[in-house]
Amino acid sequence: MPRSVFMGRVVAEGEPLWLAEDRAWSLALLDVEADACPECGQPWGEATDPANEFQYTAELVRCHACSASAKRVRAHQDKNGESSSDGLHVHVHRNDTRRG
Repeated sequence: MPRSVFMGRVVAEGEPLWLAEDRAWSLALLDVEADACPECGQPWGEATDPANEFQYTAELVRCHACSASAKRVRAHQDKNGESSSDGLHVHVHRNDTRRG
């Protein structure tokens, strides 16, 4: 869907669905998505820069919905499905060095 339509523009008869600005926004989004790490989503150029080696913190976050799902599948597979790592995900965020 073109950004302008998403933002509320009503396309009148005879008007193009996609405006030049919509195409520019779409191409910019493709650039941002292409620069994202496929695992954590952080900007590839920043996340792979050796100067940023210690600029990220990772924490484990348990999704209880995924945990319940994984436990149920494991129980089905081997009739004894309990594991402390079920449903763990890695949440990565950039340290904000600009704050005091």
